[in-house]
Amino acid sequence: MAELLIVDDESDIREFSRNFFKKRKIEVSVASGGRQALDLIAAENPALILLDVRMEEITGIEVLRELRKSNPAVKVIMVSGVEDEETIKEANALGVIGYIHKPFILEELEKIVLAQLNNCHA
Repeated sequence: MAELLIVDDESDIREFSRNFFKKRKIEVSVASGGRQALDLIAAENPALILLDVRMEEITGIEVLRELRKSNPAVKVIMVSGVEDEETIKEANALGVIGYIHKPFILEELEKIVLAQLNNCHA
């Protein structure tokens, strides 16, 4: 079981984030899009998901809607490079626990992810 699933259609962000958290001894899986993410979520049941809002095939919000049908309790943090009030409002209504903006501030990202994973294990 992966503790952390990173879903982003930008390969450099996926790989950088994966390496960053693996160095911190966190089990990480990555998905390049929404369909792959939904398959990985079903197979691995991650404790926390970093979910990009804007992706090509399926948006992060569509993934979140689908996810909530089968797993309403999984913790999700939305990731975006764009401020969009409607998206933020819908994501909040679907129970996300936070919102992180690109480009990442690594200390902030690490603090949020570690705090959430620690809550999962408490």
